[in-house]
Amino acid sequence: MKGKKLLLTYALGAMALLVFWQIVAALVALPIIPQPAHVFTRLGRIFSDKIAIHAAYSLWRIAAGLVLAVAVGYPIGVAMGYKKRLDRVLSPIVYLTYPVPKIALLPILMLLAGVGELSKILMIFLIIVFQVVIAVRDAIRTIPEETFFPLRVLGAGFPAMLRHVILPATLPKFLTAVRVAMATAISVLFFTETFGTQYGMGYFIMDAWLRVNYLDMYAGILVLSCLGLVLFTIIDGAEHRVCRWQR
Repeated sequence: MKGKKLLLTYALGAMALLVFWQIVAALVALPIIPQPAHVFTRLGRIFSDKIAIHAAYSLWRIAAGLVLAVAVGYPIGVAMGYKKRLDRVLSPIVYLTYPVPKIALLPILMLLAGVGELSKILMIFLIIVFQVVIAVRDAIRTIPEETFFPLRVLGAGFPAMLRHVILPATLPKFLTAVRVAMATAISVLFFTETFGTQYGMGYFIMDAWLRVNYLDMYAGILVLSCLGLVLFTIIDGAEHRVCRWQR
């Protein structure tokens, strides 16, 4: 039942956006804002032949960057939250590097890692990893110290603490941090895909714009939007499944 309500909500939101788009297109009456029907028709014609490969490359880069960020950031966040001495050592480093706009590091990444896949994946990694570290560390800080006492008295080691206390306590904030970082990651990925590649939604959209092919450009924007919707839906589904106590 909840799934049907969610689908209905998404459908109503999409309908409202399409109506607004149609009104603006009718008022402007210029090729730079084509009508939604024309864009959807064009998307259906070129998706399998042209856009699908670009969407697959973008999705791969986001997934690889996300997995790498979680694999590195979550253990660091746990260590900083559980060990106060380690937190005092690492916090200044995190606070000094986190505010730096990650897009400003793109030239450095391209010089060090090249203009291929690695630099783009590392850019996604840098955007997500800091938010994961801080979210997990702060979530552990909110756990009352007495929560650990019964497990320690029973002789439980750190793996048991991690499984029964730390993991359930940090999952909500961790998933929220990933959700927030994902929007920024997709935006930055669009920019990075305009350099040194022939695949990716950023490349496809900018190439269509330079060719003054507005139908292809808007079709690419639609696919990029749907790609973000899919990623957010996956994160929401994961949160709904693993954080059942928050329902």
